[in-house]
Amino acid sequence: MLKGFKDFILRGNVIDLAVAVVIGAAFTAIVTALVEGIFNPVIALLFNADSIAGAGITIREASEGSEAIVLSWGRVLSALIQFLLIAAVVYFALIVPMNYLKSKAFKKRENDEAPAPAVPSETDLLVEIRDLLAAQNAGQRGVESHPAFNSGAQQQQQQQPEK
Repeated sequence: MLKGFKDFILRGNVIDLAVAVVIGAAFTAIVTALVEGIFNPVIALLFNADSIAGAGITIREASEGSEAIVLSWGRVLSALIQFLLIAAVVYFALIVPMNYLKSKAFKKRENDEAPAPAVPSETDLLVEIRDLLAAQNAGQRGVESHPAFNSGAQQQQQQQPEK
């Protein structure tokens, strides 16, 4: 049971996930400061509100004993901006470089793998033997033989460059 847990923890995906959580937590502070310090004041200025969180539609005013009901679309907009910023940075800082490195490694691995030489099948070999025997018999009798069958396996072996 402990061996299975150890294998799970040491698997690459778990380590990658842990690193992503730590980086994400550290990055959240930067994005929060960016949204609250730059974007929220600009949006609040556009909608003539004291702050982006205060931007909204009042459905019912506050009265004796009941609070006001406000649809605070400013908070939703702020959270949406923050999400889009985090998603953009994660995509451009992590996903794009990783995809590039993976494609480069895949191309290198693809180039390193040499194609296996073409091996004629048993049927091709038997047909070639038959044609050789027929040509030999026809030569002994002085009769023209039919053209030999070529399976293409020999040509493929000759066309492949040697390493």
